[in-house]
Amino acid sequence: MPGAASYTVRVSEPALTLSSVGLALGGAPVLNGLSFEARPGRITALLGPNGAGKTTTIRCCTGLLTPDTGTIRVLDGAPGSPDVQARLGLMPQSTGAWSGVRPRELLAYLGSLYLHPQPTEQLIDLLGIGPFAQTPYRRLSGGQKQLVNLAGALVGRPELVFLDEPTAGMDPHVRHHTWDVIRALRDAGVAVLLTTHAMDEAQQLADHVWIMDAGAIALDGTVAELTREGSLESVFLAHTRGGQA
Repeated sequence: MPGAASYTVRVSEPALTLSSVGLALGGAPVLNGLSFEARPGRITALLGPNGAGKTTTIRCCTGLLTPDTGTIRVLDGAPGSPDVQARLGLMPQSTGAWSGVRPRELLAYLGSLYLHPQPTEQLIDLLGIGPFAQTPYRRLSGGQKQLVNLAGALVGRPELVFLDEPTAGMDPHVRHHTWDVIRALRDAGVAVLLTTHAMDEAQQLADHVWIMDAGAIALDGTVAELTREGSLESVFLAHTRGGQA
């Protein structure tokens, strides 16, 4: 990706560590002793059915929620601290707050928040945003919104990036190009935490897979380790319960 060689990954391994994290929302337990890690220069996939707690986990890691128990270390610091936030990238599932803004304006603004951002036009070219760079965000297709969301996560040259269902709504061509961008992040030394329901995506990208169910890790390993006796999807189904819509 543009500027990949100029990344300076300062964090020691691992980039992200969760230890026995617990959280209840509205009196209902969401995270139950959750423990896992993500390392620099690796794509870590966090898989789980709907309602398993994946998005809640990301919110805890980025300081939006505070766990009731356990500890989280992000880039050798505390979630939500200014130094840590400046070194993170976050691609959420949706960003309704961006409704009226145009992608080029949005990326220029987000870049202005960082000392050494990726050049806006390079990101636009890399992700194929040019044809709709002047279209209001609310008028974009689902796949186009995802590309803008991804660009927003990368503009600050993050050392750790959270990608929550990054290719949802993308057509196959754009999806495969996005995979190449994610691999380039890994090759630049960035720690990537990826959530996805697409087993083929996890199988293609992940260096390590953590399968999450009911707020805790049910199983983990490399793709090769997990698929010795069956597909990743069959392993996933065997170790998780049906999710909630």
